[in-house]
Amino acid sequence: MIGAAVGAALGIIFAPDKGSETRKKILTGGEDLTDAMKEKFQSFLEEVKKDMELVKNKANAVIGNGVTKAEKIEVK
Repeated sequence: MIGAAVGAALGIIFAPDKGSETRKKILTGGEDLTDAMKEKFQSFLEEVKKDMELVKNKANAVIGNGVTKAEKIEVK
């Protein structure tokens, strides 16, 4: 992504446009990059939340299983 952003910025800088047009293109490109990074970060956070929920559920299952086994041992 960074390479694409740098390439796009260089292409815009060396394009034969007026300065105001070039600045608009750079600003728009920066906003697009920011939006893309936000989306990727949100996706990453959602995946982390899913993984944490799986770990939590597995840990609770292991704890419950251990308690059950401990109760069986105490009864004997």
